[in-house]
Amino acid sequence: MTELHSRLITDLAPPDIQKYLETDDTILIPMGAVEMHGYHLPIGTDIYNAMEVSKRAAEKAGVLYGPPIWTGYSPHHLREAENGMGTITFRGDTVRGIIYDTARSLIHHGFNRIIFVNGHTSNTKVTDEVFRTLRYETGALLGMFKPYGERYLGIIEDLMENTPEETAGWHASEQETSIMMAYKRDNVKLDRGLDTRAQAPEWLPESFKKVDASPDVEFQGYEYFYFPMEHQEMAPHGVIGNPFRATAEKGEQIFDRFSQHLADAVGELKKVKVDITQREYILKA
Repeated sequence: MTELHSRLITDLAPPDIQKYLETDDTILIPMGAVEMHGYHLPIGTDIYNAMEVSKRAAEKAGVLYGPPIWTGYSPHHLREAENGMGTITFRGDTVRGIIYDTARSLIHHGFNRIIFVNGHTSNTKVTDEVFRTLRYETGALLGMFKPYGERYLGIIEDLMENTPEETAGWHASEQETSIMMAYKRDNVKLDRGLDTRAQAPEWLPESFKKVDASPDVEFQGYEYFYFPMEHQEMAPHGVIGNPFRATAEKGEQIFDRFSQHLADAVGELKKVKVDITQREYILKA
């Protein structure tokens, strides 16, 4: 483990980075979104999650982490003009371009294993192409870690008290409220919180059902349909679930578990043989 005064690459000077690269070639890159999470959570919830998990995992694994890709793909969260909701969205091409340029720059300098720590589900809708392009062009090991719940709570399931109907891991519900309490309690205004559920958009017939923010809509008891929709059409208040069982203690444990899981994975991924086929970033402008 390389001894450094910081694991954040932007805190380091070239000699520090060069020293690190003598023994390790891994870096974590947090990415998320700036979008409304009800009226009780900050619009930076997704990126704060990714930043905190990246920081903790980097310290545990002895690797570097980068500055955040601070927003992502959230067109469905913009809502009407002049509404002050605060969402800042990138187009899919922009998200892919930022990921591509970030990764190619890091590969250029000698990093071979780049794990993006993604706090925003909808980023996955537009990113598969760029990860494949990077792998095909360079041979680098690219991956995405997703430290959140939604339908699959996984290693944090036992921490959640919400029932399945109260959707513990969905938008601004128990999980996200807990981690924001742990991250910066002053940013959480639980007196503004709502205990509410998702719904199918009103423009669909009543025979179509929806209970969360997954891409799928139920018809006749089966989920074979997808429709592009605005977040307010399925969650008018931006909340899907019950945030009132959230605690900072749960948030601390969530951060710890996700960061430890990521750190463990980083250790295993160091065993992967990586052959870089294109190092220099030539088409950089």
